[in-house]
Amino acid sequence: MARMRLYKADRTERKLSMDARKADTRNKIQLGGLIVKAGLANEPAPVLLGVFMAAAQALSGPDGTAARERWRKAGEDAFAASSGKR
Repeated sequence: MARMRLYKADRTERKLSMDARKADTRNKIQLGGLIVKAGLANEPAPVLLGVFMAAAQALSGPDGTAARERWRKAGEDAFAASSGKR
């Protein structure tokens, strides 16, 4: 009886772990897709990291709210343009 509970608990834990890995993988694929959509796929990793660090700094700065809104609008426009909604 105790063995069965341990087995079921282990199986549940493995499934949750597998689901978390799948979600993490999906998230990384989506982020990679955004890099491609932005036209940055051919940039070397150090350039991309520098771009992301500059964006993070801008978003956490005094004008972060305005930058976030401006970039959100630009992103929405890009998604709309690529899906033919314009």
